[in-house]
Amino acid sequence: MASVSDSYLREQLEVRQARLRSSVNGAARTEAIAKLLREVDSALDRMAKGTYGICEACNDSIEKDRLLADPLVQYCVDHLTADQRHALQDDLDLASKIQRALLPPKSFRAAGFEAHYFYQPLGAVSGDYCDLIPHENGGADLFFAIGDVSGKGVAASMLMTHLHAMFRSLTTVGLPLDQLLSRANRVFCESTLAGQFATLVCGRARHTGEVELSGAGHPPVLLVRKNEVTNIESTGVPLGMFGDGQFAVQKIAMDPGDCLVLYTDGISETRNPSGTEYGTHNLSKLARGRHGISPEAFAAACLEDLKAYSSGTPQVDDRTLLIIHRA
Repeated sequence: MASVSDSYLREQLEVRQARLRSSVNGAARTEAIAKLLREVDSALDRMAKGTYGICEACNDSIEKDRLLADPLVQYCVDHLTADQRHALQDDLDLASKIQRALLPPKSFRAAGFEAHYFYQPLGAVSGDYCDLIPHENGGADLFFAIGDVSGKGVAASMLMTHLHAMFRSLTTVGLPLDQLLSRANRVFCESTLAGQFATLVCGRARHTGEVELSGAGHPPVLLVRKNEVTNIESTGVPLGMFGDGQFAVQKIAMDPGDCLVLYTDGISETRNPSGTEYGTHNLSKLARGRHGISPEAFAAACLEDLKAYSSGTPQVDDRTLLIIHRA
């Protein structure tokens, strides 16, 4: 376990220990609470001895995301009992359903724009973030975002849900895009562990065709016009790295038929059998000549090209692709 995780988990366990001791000493004492206190005491004792996070059956490391989700676990996944495996799978299935319920409709229309996305977790849950939020006044503008949380598995999916809640709340305030990102960055820094961060691109599209974009360490957005494809690079650092991060806003004008292609690195870092990454250049190459097609057709073409390129190479990261098209 990294020391920052140890420090965080120790703090959480000590808080739980204090609360449980209060319950054990009060009128609410039960055997279940006393048993839980013994488990917390044991976990803190293992931390003091330097054996915390080590599987008691095989002495290998316990999965970090499981420790963050439940600091009391003592066995790695390979040494859970059948009942424990079943309970864990039930939890993952429920988490997957909850996460997918947070996603917007696959095909979306607002403010004179059409959007379509593809979302493919590596496992049961994903650390990728994707959202489309129309303005409350009936569609005068559309907020869109795509992001990628550091890490994988349950811990990353929890941070993805955190991002979703933050932006769903902040977009109702009516802040300018740069201030919205600065506020989100500050909240993210204050509510996550050191070393946890998220790359992100978000934007606000208006019915006039004007689009504001701001990026936080994310792969470049592709702007597909009739005769050219342009890379729009992120100018800010990832969310969660610095509490006082500043985020520049770029403004572009989109004509009917133009589109924006946003994606996570699970797309661009897909490898072929020889180990070469797909890269932004292949995505740009595919985008040329596809100006004006529907976002659904554009996304389908991208995914078909990605499939042909990978030639059966296993997926190694979450994949998300978002197309924003001016109708």
